[in-house]
Amino acid sequence: MAKRILFLSNGHGEDLNGSLVVQALQQLDPTVEISALPLVGAGHAYKKLNVPIIGPTQSLPSGGFIYMGLGQAIRDLFAGLPKLTLAQLKAVRRYGKDFDLVFAVGDIVPIAFARLTGRPYSVFLVSNSSYYTGRMRLPLWVKFWLRSQRCRSIFTRDKYSSEELSQRGYAAQFAGYPIMDTLQPQGVDLALLPDQPLIALLPGSRPPEALHNLERQLQLCQVLSQQAPERRLQFRAALVPSITEADLSAIADRLNWQYQPPHTLIGPYCTVQCPSNAFADVLHWCDLVIGMAGTAVEQAVGLGKPVIQIIGDGPQFTYRFAEGQMRLLGPSVETIGKSPATPTHLDQAAQRILAILQDSDHQDRCRQNGLNRVGPVGGSAQMARHLLDQLTTSPVLS
Repeated sequence: MAKRILFLSNGHGEDLNGSLVVQALQQLDPTVEISALPLVGAGHAYKKLNVPIIGPTQSLPSGGFIYMGLGQAIRDLFAGLPKLTLAQLKAVRRYGKDFDLVFAVGDIVPIAFARLTGRPYSVFLVSNSSYYTGRMRLPLWVKFWLRSQRCRSIFTRDKYSSEELSQRGYAAQFAGYPIMDTLQPQGVDLALLPDQPLIALLPGSRPPEALHNLERQLQLCQVLSQQAPERRLQFRAALVPSITEADLSAIADRLNWQYQPPHTLIGPYCTVQCPSNAFADVLHWCDLVIGMAGTAVEQAVGLGKPVIQIIGDGPQFTYRFAEGQMRLLGPSVETIGKSPATPTHLDQAAQRILAILQDSDHQDRCRQNGLNRVGPVGGSAQMARHLLDQLTTSPVLS
């Protein structure tokens, strides 16, 4: 009889990491039956792989960032979060017992759901890191669940976290960070000019916030080009497919720029191209990133890129989020300002960007920091192998 694994995850980045492990499992052993329950959002990452979803899903206003403030929590409550959670709990209690292993990707919520199935489970603490405060802070119940006999393995998002948890007696390990496995360049022609710096724009993945972020980043590009006309900087924006040509045209109108199909924004002093399906290529070839994103900024740091952050209006990319990114990702990431970016902040960000582009020592430090904070490629396959090994052992039922 085929072995079955249930994936539980609670967020866009968590879904992405989970889906990458799913892909690796499918390649290593196509006979394993895999299902999922994305607890936040619609679960597109799993659906693209035709993974069956065992319960209801719903995109909520916070996008999974309910911890970013009371306002986000209230909006989610009115949008139906209690009803959704109850229905998901019922689905897990009903179907969870049919699986040989549960893989919880995220924080306390998917771990709690995994525990409720009564089945053996493994955990990927992708939402936590010891880099935030020097010691991973785990709620009391999570500590109990991670020490349970049912908990077969604990994966961390970085090596430092696994070492810190191991010193405290947890069976933690660092197998790699799956999101780094998505960054193989596809050979997209970015129409780059030789020997001229390339700056990548990462405005985030959730409209309408991503559109507002992109607008601020375009204003920064304009300031940059005004400050250093002799550098002839190149700009490429890595956008999610949900951002349309109509969206870009509307942004151009608001900024008094011009939109030239396909995917080119022309402003005073600079041009910003937005190539389709070119995220990995843009990240690989850029010299610096202007970031207002979560997972994408982590990937940029993993590739050794320096990142300058400016603040948006949220709900995700506020100063609180940006400051957390700096603690998590170290010296590769700098944030300009503590409030939504003003002309003064844009001027300061431009000056810092130009300084970094001329600082080869800082760029070398970023490359080493990326290996330390994020790690190399191959995490998806390593985790998948561990899960397959766990399927061969006798399940713990009590």
